[in-house]
Amino acid sequence: MHSTHGGQLRHAAEHYQIPLKNWIDLSTGINPNGYPVKDIPAHCWQRLPEENDGLLAAAKSYYQSDTLLAIAGSQAVIQILPQYFPRSNVGILTPSYYEHKACWQRAGHEIIPLSPETIDEKISQLKVLIIVNPNNPTGHLFSKQQLLDWHKILQAQNGVLIVDEAFMDTTPNHSLCPYSPRKGLIILRSIGKFFGLAGVRCGFVFAERPFLNTLEKALGIWTISHPSRYIVTQALNDFMWQQNTITVLKQQSNVLQKLLEKKALKVTGSHALYQWIETDIAEKIHYKLAQQGVFTRLFDQPQSLRCGLPKNEGQSLQLSLALSNFTHEY
Repeated sequence: MHSTHGGQLRHAAEHYQIPLKNWIDLSTGINPNGYPVKDIPAHCWQRLPEENDGLLAAAKSYYQSDTLLAIAGSQAVIQILPQYFPRSNVGILTPSYYEHKACWQRAGHEIIPLSPETIDEKISQLKVLIIVNPNNPTGHLFSKQQLLDWHKILQAQNGVLIVDEAFMDTTPNHSLCPYSPRKGLIILRSIGKFFGLAGVRCGFVFAERPFLNTLEKALGIWTISHPSRYIVTQALNDFMWQQNTITVLKQQSNVLQKLLEKKALKVTGSHALYQWIETDIAEKIHYKLAQQGVFTRLFDQPQSLRCGLPKNEGQSLQLSLALSNFTHEY
């Protein structure tokens, strides 16, 4: 079983005939110990969402920018962004989040695959450059200055820089959000990863106000449910939880890296929420682990594996045992 996304654990459970409760899902890069949702007031279920409920104020403070639009997850904008640009050359990191390539390609744009090392030589050919920062799945983190330099070059040729910061929360000082708005700069943020709240379907887009107004009209009203807005507002305002979680996630990621390398899996790239392993036996490792109820994320190009954080010591032990069952084979 192979998918273009992580998650989809029910399909894996059916495919491998292992009960859902017996799996550990390391395929998504989502914080397994996400923000603790408190009781949701009854009025959130009974009334339509309202704009002055505190969500935008919390987001402006957290992201350090006033020009933003709340959206139903960054995926909502990723899907419609290509239609706002004439067909042109679009540079996209490879490997990276699959939906960027899929959506721009589907809209008829010419995709130019890039690595961090080839962007400088190819940027003169581009009208749009899409950077996932930190990159998913490699964990590569681009500096603010590097991105601003590329933005300047693109602006000189009437181009646009799109930065997807879905995994930025553990390295907030690297975010470009405080530099928004700038002409030709679009930034996407997600609540799902760091906060572990993928189910609320909430994210934010940062850009010049006229472009945000255009997006808002296209997406329509009430794009985010009232309960979701309430939960996200609490999470964005909880500074103590955020700071503690950044520290804990980095510690857990270091522990995971040591565990994988102890089992002879050399880590190629790292992020606080996952480890990336490039190896020509990635498919074999993925399927061997899945047969034991451990679900990882498999990539074809290049052959590689992304392993998210176990939720607790019990899951870490299960992963360790699963790896031990076949490490002697390679």
